[in-house]
Amino acid sequence: MNITDVKIRRLMSGGRLRAVVSVTIDDMIAVHDIKVVQGDSRLFVAMPSHKDENGVFRDIVHPISTASRKIFEESILEAYEQHTAALAAEAENAVAGIDEEE
Repeated sequence: MNITDVKIRRLMSGGRLRAVVSVTIDDMIAVHDIKVVQGDSRLFVAMPSHKDENGVFRDIVHPISTASRKIFEESILEAYEQHTAALAAEAENAVAGIDEEE
């Protein structure tokens, strides 16, 4: 299994939810609505889920092995960190550009 693409669909700043992500596997299968969540001590990845008739949330799709979960988490969190770093750099450059004009 190779994760061939990770797209950050939405970023959030309020609450614990930080982003909603889509992942492409082997250029053949897309998994949408994966969430990046701020936990008590670190960011983690929550797979897409739905609420069943008893009100319990169940994953719709999930990695079967610890190794595949690690691949998912590392790929998603790396893409999230790169995306947020790029946005921060853009904002910093925009502020620096405004300062230079003054």
